[in-house]
Amino acid sequence: MSRLHNAAALPREPVFLGGNSVMDFLNTSFTPDGAPAEAIGDGRSFIDWLVRAALLDADDAARWKRRFHTEALDAAAAEARKVRQWVQEWISKWRDAPAANYEREVRRLNALIERASSYRELVVTKGGLQMTERLEIGAADDLIALVAAQIAMFIVTEQPTLVKRCAGPTCTLWFLDRTKAHRRLFCSAAACGNRAKVAAFRKRQRAN
Repeated sequence: MSRLHNAAALPREPVFLGGNSVMDFLNTSFTPDGAPAEAIGDGRSFIDWLVRAALLDADDAARWKRRFHTEALDAAAAEARKVRQWVQEWISKWRDAPAANYEREVRRLNALIERASSYRELVVTKGGLQMTERLEIGAADDLIALVAAQIAMFIVTEQPTLVKRCAGPTCTLWFLDRTKAHRRLFCSAAACGNRAKVAAFRKRQRAN
């Protein structure tokens, strides 16, 4: 269970340190400076996160903000937070037991994916013509399908041994350890990594 579950969280800009959109989705609930923070506290911030995570086109985002009522978007964000909690628990189990039977989780994930239909479209880009796949969103709560599809791809393509939590004592961030030796400990060398170095230095100074 997330260490932030049921905690009062303050709105905060999202961080993108996970090395994967699924890790970044889990990191929309985190503890900068030890204080609980929430990056998708309402519907508009959820849509903005989808754009920044490259899961949603900015033009589509603007259209859906106009199309769907605030209440519907906020409800979609609330569901996304519940899905995030569930996925945190699932990935924690999958990391420790990747060969286990996750039939129940798969059924739930497929139900989320099925909310949005897709179609392929030829588009003109700066580099020329390109075939792309677009999702058709009929209701605000269908937006979770964008995340669900990424979760499914994550489970079938990534190695569970590379999924880690930051070693910082108050940090809750997840990341994929893509370093060559797979010895990465911290979400960021400049943040938690640097704080750990400072703490170790001060400990050595006190010991002298």
